[in-house]
Amino acid sequence: MSLELGLTTFVELAPEPGRAETITPEQRFKDMLEEVELADQVGLDVFAVGEHHREDYLASAPAVVLAAAAARTESIRLSSAVTVLSSDDPVRVMEQFATLDLLSSGRAEIMAGRGSFIESFPLFGYDLREYDSLFEEKLELLVQLAAGGPVTWSGRHRASLEGQRVYPEPIQRPLPVWVAVGGTPESTVRAGSLNLPMALAIIGGMPERFASYADLHRRAATAAGHAVPPALGLNLHGFIAATSQAAADTFFPPYAGVMSRIGRERGWSGITRDQFDAGLHPRGHLVVGDADQVIEKILFHHELFGNQRYLLQFSVGTVPHRAMLESIEIFGTKVAPVVRAEVARRTAGTDASAP
Repeated sequence: MSLELGLTTFVELAPEPGRAETITPEQRFKDMLEEVELADQVGLDVFAVGEHHREDYLASAPAVVLAAAAARTESIRLSSAVTVLSSDDPVRVMEQFATLDLLSSGRAEIMAGRGSFIESFPLFGYDLREYDSLFEEKLELLVQLAAGGPVTWSGRHRASLEGQRVYPEPIQRPLPVWVAVGGTPESTVRAGSLNLPMALAIIGGMPERFASYADLHRRAATAAGHAVPPALGLNLHGFIAATSQAAADTFFPPYAGVMSRIGRERGWSGITRDQFDAGLHPRGHLVVGDADQVIEKILFHHELFGNQRYLLQFSVGTVPHRAMLESIEIFGTKVAPVVRAEVARRTAGTDASAP
C-alpha cells in the first residue's frame, strides 16, 4: 500500500504578518503557480485547491485555477479541495473537471463537500435550510456523471436528465470523486456506502478521536456490499522548515490571524501561542516542524488511520512566498522519500505475514 503526499490551498489573500499592504491578486496567483510547479518537480503526488467566495480567498473557481496549474506541471494530480457541491450544478462541475482532465492528460479529481462557509448559498440563490438534502442529492448525480455513459436521473433541486451525456468526456473513467468530511458520522457513512474515497479534515484536537471515522467509513462500504474499501485521505494544517523553531515562528502568525478572524465571526476567541504550541505535540493535529518531526507525525497518523493519502495545507493565511517554496522543497525531497519507504516497509511486512 502506497501513501500519496500533497498540498492543499485556498489561495489566501490576507496580508503577510508584519506587512500592512496586501499582496495583489495577480501576484498571489503567480506565487501559487510557482508553488505547484515546484511541488510537481520535487515529486509530490497531489495539489488541491479549495473553493471559497470571500474577499480573503482567491479560489472561487478551482477548476480554472487548476487548469492554469495543469499547463505548468507534468505529473502531479490536480484536485479541488473542496468543490462546494451543494451550491453548484453537478453537470457543470463535471464539464469543468472533464475539461481539466483533458488539459492535464488524465490528472483531474473532484473533492466534493458541503463547505465550511455559507457565502455561496445566498450568492447562488440556495436555501440554507436545504443544506443537507442539496448535497446528498447532488452527490448522487455527480457520481453517476463521473461513471460515464448516458445518465437518467431525477431529484428535487434541478431538472431531470433522461439518457443524456455530458461533454467533453474525460480521459479517466470514472473521473475520481472524493468526499470531504469534517467529522460527522452521517457524512462518513454516506461516503462509505457510495464506495467513495473520503478526505477527513483534522484541524483541531487530538487526531486519535477521529480514528473511529476511518473504521466507520470502511464498515459502511462493506455493509453496502463493496468488496474493497475505498481509500481514505487526511487533510491537516502543517508547515516545514530547516528547524522546528523556524517552522513554528513562520507558521504561527498567519495561522493565528486566520483562526482568530474566523473565530470572531463564529463567536469564539482567537488562538494563543500556548494553544498553538499544544497542537505541536507529537500526538497533536498541527504538522509543523523540521523534516524529522513531520516524518514522525505523518507516520504516526498513518499508523492510526491506515490512510492512502495525506495532504497538508501550508498556507493557512499568507505565508511568505520564499518560506512556502522552502517548505515545499523539504516536503518533497526530505520528508516524502522517508515516509514512502517506511510505509512500503510496513506494508511489505503486513503482506508477508498474511496467511
